[in-house]
Amino acid sequence: MSPSQAIRRRPDGRCFGVVRSLAVLIAGFACFGVASEAGAATVRAPAPPMAGRPVVCMASWYGGQHAGRSTASGEIHSLVQRTAAHRTLPFGTMVRVTNLRNGRTSVVRINDRGPYVGGRSIDLSERAARDLGMTGEGLARVKLEVLPRGRR
Repeated sequence: MSPSQAIRRRPDGRCFGVVRSLAVLIAGFACFGVASEAGAATVRAPAPPMAGRPVVCMASWYGGQHAGRSTASGEIHSLVQRTAAHRTLPFGTMVRVTNLRNGRTSVVRINDRGPYVGGRSIDLSERAARDLGMTGEGLARVKLEVLPRGRR
């Protein structure tokens, strides 16, 4: 059977199903596009803090098990440096972190990516967590302030 014989034709000579198939295909692509746009909107990271505009969020800290491992920036993670992981801030960005429970602060340098746990915006090194008095709890509500280049 030739390909032209495989297509069923209506009595007026037009092909069955071609228009219907094209309509289904176009509708499918339209739905896929809408679904992918909606899905993309739900997984976006929170807006990063900008210089002069503080952001209140949850912080966690990561310690011993990460010591000596490479960070996303290529540096070796250190327990004694004031560093942090953030999903979107550029490496090298300096951020003042204030523990809202006790008012203690620490200035950290972004050198890693994360945290990848819902509800958290920044992962602090053990040193920064000690500065903030949050090593016991593990989590703290904090204020993040990106420092302008001249004030670092």
